[in-house]
Amino acid sequence: MSNNERIIAVASGNPVKTAAAQAGFQRMFPHLRFQVVSVAVASDVSNQPMSDEETLTGALNRVNHAIAAHQAADFWIGIEGGVQAQAGELGAFAWVVVRSRTELGKARSGTFFLPPAIADLVAGGMELGHADDLVFKQSNSKQSAGAIGLLTDNAVNRQQLYEQAVVLALVRFKNEALYQPSGPRL
Repeated sequence: MSNNERIIAVASGNPVKTAAAQAGFQRMFPHLRFQVVSVAVASDVSNQPMSDEETLTGALNRVNHAIAAHQAADFWIGIEGGVQAQAGELGAFAWVVVRSRTELGKARSGTFFLPPAIADLVAGGMELGHADDLVFKQSNSKQSAGAIGLLTDNAVNRQQLYEQAVVLALVRFKNEALYQPSGPRL
């Protein structure tokens, strides 16, 4: 591997998450080349995380399991989608956690609210991807456009939603000196 190549271990077998990770890293570090390795690991949370905290915990757990499964990587990334009740509606979002050997970056995607037909199914215990498939008469939509893609007619799809959060989680890595305890202060 050359000096400008890095290995990213994505803590998921979902091609949407893998593509979002690679695209986000490439946007933030265009001078580097990335080899992406998919590592299917558990989140150790519910199949459908129902709170902000549970969703973040799932992303952190995925990263930790990916480190154990693929120690040779330069970066490990966990992406966990979740929902949370807010003001009588069910908001959907994702947490992204990126680790290197020395740093940890985190970011949350934007939130969008689910229509009642989907929200009711999810609140009743169904995973969001399955609820989307049922309502939109799709198959395995979580590995393609996702709820956001279905609801926006792909004006924003799941990969794009996650990719922006990957970029935000990488801010710490792009500006390492500013995040060090002895870093510049104003």
